[in-house]
Amino acid sequence: MGTFKALVIDKSDAGQQVGIRAFDEADLMDGDVTVRVSHSTLNYKDGLALTGKAPVVRRFPMIPGVDLVGVVEQSTSPDFKSGDAVVLNGWGLGETHLGAYAEKVRVKSDWLIPLPQGLTPLQAMAIGTAGYTAMLCLMAIERHSLKPERGPAIVTGAVGGVGSVAVALFAKAGWHVIASTGRPEEGEYLKGLGAAEILDRSELTGPVRALNKERWAAGVDTVGSIPLANVLSMTKYGGAIAACGLAAGMDLPTTVAPFILRNVALLGVDSVMAPKALRMEAWSRLARELDHHKLAAMTSTIRLDDVMEAGSKIVAGQIKGRVVVEIR
Repeated sequence: MGTFKALVIDKSDAGQQVGIRAFDEADLMDGDVTVRVSHSTLNYKDGLALTGKAPVVRRFPMIPGVDLVGVVEQSTSPDFKSGDAVVLNGWGLGETHLGAYAEKVRVKSDWLIPLPQGLTPLQAMAIGTAGYTAMLCLMAIERHSLKPERGPAIVTGAVGGVGSVAVALFAKAGWHVIASTGRPEEGEYLKGLGAAEILDRSELTGPVRALNKERWAAGVDTVGSIPLANVLSMTKYGGAIAACGLAAGMDLPTTVAPFILRNVALLGVDSVMAPKALRMEAWSRLARELDHHKLAAMTSTIRLDDVMEAGSKIVAGQIKGRVVVEIR
């Protein structure tokens, strides 16, 4: 066993320290598959971990990074062999289990899925947890039997990672997409992804009324708090909102009125612990349905050395679309 390059978060009485250093392979955590990582991504959760703005990291030292794509180097699992290309999202990676901002990881085979046919490693991480979560939101809306004929779909935090992919996916599925953002200068970017309308975030951050004028039949909310409460108050009778983020806060200052007077549903969407069958379905659909040109238009690439700076930017709301991290 030797060492490999990793971005490591440590903590002392002086606070949190983050830096790139050599990490001993002997210190990798338990698992039946060792993966040589080629690419990861930068998600909002990664930014929180890197900056220490929220208690994402549960053990120290920690290698952050909640997503990876790579090639199996060693395996004692019958499901994977050396040379297999694999993808991993969630399962506590970068939080409780040493994560993806490293040249190697050792993980449980149950956490891995094969790299979907039709996607390159870079495309898989351009999608990453953000895109996979956006697809889970679309699938949740579809399970609620909602169709584009019922009315528009709103996407909040539309310039972010989940939002950008959600705009593209819902537009491809035939929805009239209303993209909500606090960055109106990105209107052309959002329209390029398929948004039919741009809604200024200020329309969702004012005082919350129990019920407001009905405006949309479905939606994806990535921010929580007051914006989500306002989105619910404007959802049409029988509509549903898939909630998957908390950038504006974990609170929800609403009333029961949308739920019992308009039969609105709030659909919680979790990507971290989603069962493997659901993951496989979501990734299979992403490979088939997400426009690769639109994916490329929302994606930028950075090196591992650039991750700390980018982490601060994503928490400050200064990152557009998706960021792929090249590990090697």
